[in-house]
Order: sequence, then structure tokens, then C-alpha cells
Amino acid sequence: MKILITGAAGFIGSALALRLLERGDAVVGIDNLNDYYDVRLKQARLARLEPHRGFSFTKLDITDRQAMQSLFEGGGFDAVMHLAAQAGVRYSIENPYAYVDSNLAGFAHVLEGCRHARIGHLVFASSSSVYGANTRLPFTEHDNVDHPVSLYAATKKANELMAHSYAHLYGLPCTGLRFFTVYGPWGRPDMALFRFTERILAGRPIPVYNRGDMVRDFTYVDDIVEGVARVLRQPAQPHASWNGGAPDPATSSRPYRVYNIGNNQPVKLLRYIEVLEECLGKKAVLDLQPMQPGDVQATYADVSALDAAVGFHPATPVETGIARFVEWYRGYYGAGTG
Repeated sequence: MKILITGAAGFIGSALALRLLERGDAVVGIDNLNDYYDVRLKQARLARLEPHRGFSFTKLDITDRQAMQSLFEGGGFDAVMHLAAQAGVRYSIENPYAYVDSNLAGFAHVLEGCRHARIGHLVFASSSSVYGANTRLPFTEHDNVDHPVSLYAATKKANELMAHSYAHLYGLPCTGLRFFTVYGPWGRPDMALFRFTERILAGRPIPVYNRGDMVRDFTYVDDIVEGVARVLRQPAQPHASWNGGAPDPATSSRPYRVYNIGNNQPVKLLRYIEVLEECLGKKAVLDLQPMQPGDVQATYADVSALDAAVGFHPATPVETGIARFVEWYRGYYGAGTG
């Protein structure tokens, strides 16, 4: 397969590209290499991909309509994995227009490109953030998610709705994947594990929101990548028993599906920090703070639909995943024990 990955210099995008290249797919990567975080890290991720003959990269911003149109016109892609987006819940409060431009307008350009190029399968990144004010656990794709608590979450829910409209109007097979708190080597510096590690090694306090009373379905990046790689090869199909009188948000009478990808093993935030302390050999100084705007107290993924569809169930424990992250962090940054 020839697969386009948007956001190929990103955390998940670069890991997915490596996985697809290793299984023999051709990968075209695009990324705007913006300075939301250290561009050198993005360049280092790309450097791991460049030796593969099946990989090509173009610096391109998905908000550039004409450039995106040209990309699809000459691409010859079999499938698209759309990961490029402005990430981060808290940053969406500071800079909402970045999310409107990238996550809404940019996604519209991806949809139009897929439509006109008759792409066989569009897979796109959604987020556990769409569950918003929902409190029934575990989160299931079959529940309504109309109460986002951040603009970031609202844009991801909007992506699901936009994709369904293209599946309905043009028969474009679309699959949305709701990622749950992805972590691991080559991660983003704005993510909790990265920031905690940096601060613990430096002897600085780490901010712990809601005074540590948080639960997350932390999902190791290799599990995310394996799930995505399998989904890419199974284009969404219409659901034969879909009923407009009792509509299921996760399926459709058109070629559209939504799946959770989470570890299905929620972990208390304080336990997560404890494991990190053990891996670093150093205690953290906790700065207990109130809940932040846009945050939720708990996430927990029901992954039975993903398991049934592609035969995969993420299962890497945080003890294993954090140890691998710390090993990578020490190697990449030359970080000692402090």
C-alpha cells in the first residue's frame, strides 16, 4: 500500500511511519514542522525514517488549501492516516484560533483531497477528550459525546461529524480512532510524562492537578501504532443493522466507524508518578494543584469494538512503558540521575 501520513514528524506519526515501512508499505509523510515544541526533536524523528527507500517527506501545512490539492492530485495514495493537528487541551484555551485553522480548516482540506482522489480509506485521529462531561465508565463509542469541555475536544468531535458527512455524501470510507493518553519514547515535550521526567531529574516540583485525584487510561505508543496499522487495512463498511430511529454514533449506514484505542487498564496518576520515580531512581516533589480548566477526572476505554474488528487489544503495562521511555530519554538527552 501507498499511505499518506499527515503529521509524520510527530510522536505517533513517526512511530507509525516506521512500523508501516518495516511491513513493506510505501509512506509519504507531510508535516509543517512548526515550533509548538522543539523542532529538533521532530527532525530527529524524521532522521529515523529517511534511510528507508519507501519513505518520502514534504514540508507542508495542511491549512494550505492549494498545496494540499496538489499533493492529492499527484499522490496516488491507497489510504490516508491523518494525524496532523494542533494538540493539547490547555493550549486550546490560550490559542483557540490555532485549533480552528489546523483541526477544522486543515481537516476539511484532507477530506476534500480524499474525496477527489477517491482514496480507499481515510483513518483519522480523534481523542478520548471527546467524552468530555461523560462520567459513565468505561467510555464506549456507542455513547453520545455532545458535551465537550475544551475547544480541542470540540474540534475532534467536529472531525468525526465532518468525516461522517463525507462518508454519507461521497461514499468515502472513514474510520476515526479515539486515542487515550498516549505515551512512550519520542513523545511530545508538552505531555505529562516528559515534563515530569525533566523536572524530577532537575529537582524541581512537578504540577499534579486535582491534587493527584486523577485516573488515566495510559496507552503505550507501540500499542497505538499496532492498532492503527491493522485498521488501515480494513476500510470502514456500512453497518447492516444501523437504525436511524436509534442511531449508534460509532457506526453508520454508510462506510464509517469510530473506535477507542486505549489500554483498558486505567491507572491512578499518583501510581503513574510512583512508577516513574522507581525508573528514575529519584523521588518527585509534588506541587498539588486544583483541577485545570478543560481537564476531566478519569478516562477509561472500552476497546471491545476494536478487538472484534481487528483482533487487537492494547495491553502494555505502565511499568514496562515508562521504563522504555526513561531509557530513551536518558539516551536522547544524555540525562543522568540528577
